[in-house]
Amino acid sequence: MGDLHAASTAALGLILAADPAVMGIVGLSLQVSLTAVLLAALVGLPLGALLAVTRFPGRQSVIVALNALMGLPPVVAGLLIYLLLSRSGPLGPLGLLFTPSAMVIAQAVLIAPILAALTRETLSGLWEEYAEQLRSFGAGPLRAVPTLLWDGRFALLTVLLAGFGRASAEVGAVMIVGGNIEGFTRVMTTAIALETSKGDLPLALALGLVLMGIVLAVNVLAQVLRSAASRWAG
Repeated sequence: MGDLHAASTAALGLILAADPAVMGIVGLSLQVSLTAVLLAALVGLPLGALLAVTRFPGRQSVIVALNALMGLPPVVAGLLIYLLLSRSGPLGPLGLLFTPSAMVIAQAVLIAPILAALTRETLSGLWEEYAEQLRSFGAGPLRAVPTLLWDGRFALLTVLLAGFGRASAEVGAVMIVGGNIEGFTRVMTTAIALETSKGDLPLALALGLVLMGIVLAVNVLAQVLRSAASRWAG
């Protein structure tokens, strides 16, 4: 019990003192996760919107595939990306393996299906509500996508926050493709796993507390946005 108290006190000290090692790891984690969310959103949001408003042969298969990919094990995604980025892989000449860019790719691949599936669910209701009105203005399904994305912006922000929460908590894939290199590819989740195994509990606890704080802040912000969306709709 005394060891836990001492480790917790030391962890709080590291956070309050803005320890450079802690801040560097946190900064890289945020940079990687935010970039991954941005890239995933560029693919996932339009894809989800298109699935919400269009009907085409094989649509249901695409939806089933997206739902399946939402549960893709991170280590499997990490392994596939590792094979693509390794020296003998098709993208090996780019030299991205064991860099922050590889970690961004891994997180983006993991969360893009989540964003697409949640976007489809979110915008399907809006399309049913506004379809006739949009058609009366001569807007077909494809032209309706930007309108639906804009009208559903508050709800979609919560979707993006869900993607960020998923990305920031990821450890398996980024460990495989990033290598957990100190000062270069070490993020909060991989550092927590490493420092715990080394017995450096103060640093592990400090990073854990920061990660929990980020997750809590994301959930609070998502709830605020949901409330704002409800008031806007009302």
